[in-house]
Amino acid sequence: MSTSRAPRIYLAGFDVFRTDAVERGEYLKALCREQGLEGLYPFDNEVAPGLSPADCAMQICRLNLAMIREADAVLANLNLFRGFEPDSGTAFEIGAAVALGKPVWAYFQPQGAMRDWLPGNDQGHDAQGFLIEDFGLPRNLMIACSWAGCSASAEEAVLALSRYLQRVLPEQ
Repeated sequence: MSTSRAPRIYLAGFDVFRTDAVERGEYLKALCREQGLEGLYPFDNEVAPGLSPADCAMQICRLNLAMIREADAVLANLNLFRGFEPDSGTAFEIGAAVALGKPVWAYFQPQGAMRDWLPGNDQGHDAQGFLIEDFGLPRNLMIACSWAGCSASAEEAVLALSRYLQRVLPEQ
């Protein structure tokens, strides 16, 4: 890693929906600073006042995608959100980062392979009759096969991502 500019890390996750979202973002950015990284939190963006809900949503989307483009990597909170899957917006941001060639480091509370913890019958189907992935992965294969690594907590993930980036990022 270069000493001229700290690697920029886009902080993806449903943390923006918490009642203490701003404080959570500051905490995540502080974790990044402790490891020589610059955290980019979606609430760092300034959304123009007076927009319609649809225009506001469009601006947030554009600003977040711009942050991902300027980031060197993405740190993604993949804890379960509103059910048995990670936040869909976070999953989209991971896909965007991977498409842009950015490394993604995930964090979530380990539960084992999806087939072990998702409710299903003996044949591996959920309550609606859909097959539950059985690849021994903790998240959907498209996510799990594209991340650079994963950790059990944000604190562990920032440290691991910092170490990973020291190995893979060219001097800036």
